[in-house]
Amino acid sequence: MQDLEYIKDPRAIEKRSFEIIEGHVDKLNFEMCEWAVIRRVIHTTADFEFADLLKFSPKAVDAGVVALQGGCRIYTDTRMAEAGINKKALKSLGCEIKCFIDHPQVAVMAKEMGITRSMASIMTAADDEKTRVFVFGNAPTALFKLIELINQGKANPDLIIGVPVGFVGAKESKEALMKLSIPHITTRGQKGGSTVAAAIVNALMYMAIEGRPHGNE
Repeated sequence: MQDLEYIKDPRAIEKRSFEIIEGHVDKLNFEMCEWAVIRRVIHTTADFEFADLLKFSPKAVDAGVVALQGGCRIYTDTRMAEAGINKKALKSLGCEIKCFIDHPQVAVMAKEMGITRSMASIMTAADDEKTRVFVFGNAPTALFKLIELINQGKANPDLIIGVPVGFVGAKESKEALMKLSIPHITTRGQKGGSTVAAAIVNALMYMAIEGRPHGNE
């Protein structure tokens, strides 16, 4: 049987993927730092539409890179997003990630208050001042709850990555996020997801580690 010919080196696969992406999307239309995030999301999803869907508040990438370089704690709404975040990069930055969705006390809180576990998770995470980056890939209710806490003066994160996916509340929660002055990265419409959220975090971590430009260069 003849051997199949295909690329086996993971670095070569990534390099070729980036070449294909840049053949379809003009990176000169974006700031360098934002393009690094957009390219990583397209690489993860194979969906070129994210070049138009991803939205960045002013200096959002800067805020994320600085927080990560400071060894912050990251909260995420799902174990899937947690699993997709590069642990080697996380460790090298001295950061840690937390997800409370399956903690017993969160389940009790959610039942007693008649809210989702995702909302209860946010209430738990917001009590920890070390949690500076909040990441949402799945739960609009959690993003809504964080926005409520911010408006009440009970939370003040350095960066919010809000890309929940779905048809009920996802678009609306992201529209509410875009009204905040707090640095944020989000997507328009229903698209998003835990893989997108993890890809954004990974892109920011790689910039933080490599010292790559994250301004308007």
